[in-house]
Amino acid sequence: MLVSLLRNLVRRRGAKPAARPARSLSGPIRLHIGGHARHPDWQIVDVNPGPHVDHVGSCTDLTAFGDDSVLAIYASHVLEHLGYAKQLPAALREFHRILAPGGTLYASVPDLDTLCTLFIDPGLSDRERFYVMRMMFGGQVDDADFHHVGLNETILRSYLERAGFGDIVRVGDFGLFDDSSRIVFGGKAISVNLRAQKPARRTGNQNP
Repeated sequence: MLVSLLRNLVRRRGAKPAARPARSLSGPIRLHIGGHARHPDWQIVDVNPGPHVDHVGSCTDLTAFGDDSVLAIYASHVLEHLGYAKQLPAALREFHRILAPGGTLYASVPDLDTLCTLFIDPGLSDRERFYVMRMMFGGQVDDADFHHVGLNETILRSYLERAGFGDIVRVGDFGLFDDSSRIVFGGKAISVNLRAQKPARRTGNQNP
């Protein structure tokens, strides 16, 4: 299990080829922030170029996408890499801006509540406790692989609400990608997985 955990936690980055041109996909745009495997229905945005990346750039600046132009955004174990004072609010504002009314954000982050509980478990070996620490602070294999904020459900909900999101629901599994959102360690799911929506536009016959 620990080997599988490391495969999920450590992003082996090194030198990579330049990103391919963005694919022309039929249907609405769906963005996978920080994705590692191509999917026919999703375009990948990442700060590092690679053969699987469609758009190179930070999730704090999505000016390549117009207002209300994206149907869904998926961000698994991405938001904890952003500074909580400026970068995290900026990213969520960008997500909200580019999502179409009624569009969905799927956000997964390491659950600090669960990780703290795991860390003080006296049954863990020193090696296992070190792995839990890495889940808190990042694998630190490159300059982007550091965690700058600890999040639990309450804190993440607050950031989402301040960015304008509503209908926020915690789920066990998004059912979309086999990634860090599904990690189980010590019998515990270590992620907070929240599905949130950009409110739909009001129609003319709705009360204010």
